[in-house]
Amino acid sequence: MENSYKWYAELEKPSWAPPSWLFGPVWTALYIIIAVSFGAVFYKVLVKHIPASVAVPFALNLLFNFAFTPLQFGLRNNFLASIDILLVVATLVWAFFAVWPHMKWVVYVNIPYLLWGLFATVLQLSVTSLNK
Repeated sequence: MENSYKWYAELEKPSWAPPSWLFGPVWTALYIIIAVSFGAVFYKVLVKHIPASVAVPFALNLLFNFAFTPLQFGLRNNFLASIDILLVVATLVWAFFAVWPHMKWVVYVNIPYLLWGLFATVLQLSVTSLNK
């Protein structure tokens, strides 16, 4: 994986791209929020306090979120990573709509995730475009 990070470091990036050291702390904080809030949703579904359908976009979001690193750094495929990050944001927005009637706090605590996801999407699309 180390060679993959070197590969990414050598890609052309927009001037506004954050330094690579920032991604670790940001994702660590976001994964804590995701673990607590998504876990609460899955628990409420498990104990049948909310419909199982509410958990679908959360599960898909996790799938797409965890697929990003293997796509970007394992396959070194900017195009697939771009599609994937669009799916991350789309499923998060879907999750917001699905959970809002049941657990509004989940939406509120995940606003930083949405904002970072939107920023990361624009960054990924830019990197993909710059490195065709």
